[in-house]
Amino acid sequence: METQAKTYDCGIIGGGLAGLCLAIQLADRGVSVVLFEKNQFPFHKVCGEYISMESWDFLKSLALDLDALSLPVITNLGISSEKGFMLEHKLQMGGFGISRFSLDHALARIASSKGVDIREHCRVNGLQNNGQEGFEVKTGLGNCHVKILCGSYGKYTPQFLSPGVSRDVSHEVAAEAGNEDNYIGVKYHIKTDLAPNRIELHNFKDGYCGVSKVDQEWHCLCYLTTSRNLQENGKDIKEMEANVLQKNPFLKNYFSHADFINPNPLVISNVHFSKKQTLTDGVFLLGDAAGSITPLCGNGMSMGMRASKILAGELIHYFEKKQTKEATAANYKTAWDNAFARRITAGYYLQGLFGKRNTTDLALRTLDKLPRLTNKLVSLTHGDRF
Repeated sequence: METQAKTYDCGIIGGGLAGLCLAIQLADRGVSVVLFEKNQFPFHKVCGEYISMESWDFLKSLALDLDALSLPVITNLGISSEKGFMLEHKLQMGGFGISRFSLDHALARIASSKGVDIREHCRVNGLQNNGQEGFEVKTGLGNCHVKILCGSYGKYTPQFLSPGVSRDVSHEVAAEAGNEDNYIGVKYHIKTDLAPNRIELHNFKDGYCGVSKVDQEWHCLCYLTTSRNLQENGKDIKEMEANVLQKNPFLKNYFSHADFINPNPLVISNVHFSKKQTLTDGVFLLGDAAGSITPLCGNGMSMGMRASKILAGELIHYFEKKQTKEATAANYKTAWDNAFARRITAGYYLQGLFGKRNTTDLALRTLDKLPRLTNKLVSLTHGDRF
């Protein structure tokens, strides 16, 4: 059944963390919002599911009662090398764990309660940019008109924005052979005896795997590796895990003894990490659509939420007629760069130290003796509370 065309102040493509948080903030200020989500809440996503404490106060300001959820607070970090060395480190800020299944669903309910029109099972098929009048958004549930359009669609740029550049392959594991900058991400939920206040990062050839506690008595086990590793193991996830990941003794222990909630993981492919743009074809971008930090830094979710706060502030000024759309775009870009450029650069260089048998082992043994340097490196990937 088609949804009747309607005009909104703001449309948001994608119901991930950044999009949902933006919707809630705008709705709180009387802005009418429609959010297009191709799936139906709740659903799982490939994600490390660790959030730094910088985002705690922000989430509570959105009416999410984190205290009532009794979430694991993470204060200790362990990083292992393939050779079996484990760096132990006390996190200064720390973080908490929650599954995207639970978090996104909770935020979607809050958004809906505040009047956001959330359209599930609703894929955006095309746009018509009408200049100062806004956009006509074309979907499988009918068209609607929005004055401002925001993209929070994740790592894959939709065809209607950049034809031929990339496509959503979240249910495929086929990858381009020989491209080391092309990654796959794999996630399981497991039950294991890892302490709830601890997050571990385990290195293996051309990749690393994070394990930490989330809600529902589960732990998240999520890893990133090159498509080449998969290609060289017959495009078989299980074979790659046995031949590559389990050369790290800590990972071998998890894969041998943990209780896997579902034996089949979630997989995404064609993953790249870089800064993209904050505005394209007149569409404001946030979250992974604007730029992704490597999972090694463990803070992509906080980046997405902070970007939503920055953009919400600028858009509210626009809707209150305090600045033009052009000024809104310029201010957002400047603020985004100031908030995240250092993180993305730090993540890029830190990634170069990991996923290598000898280099990683030497780096970890050195950092283990230099806790102040380790603190500094961790801080480069985090921001202050907001």
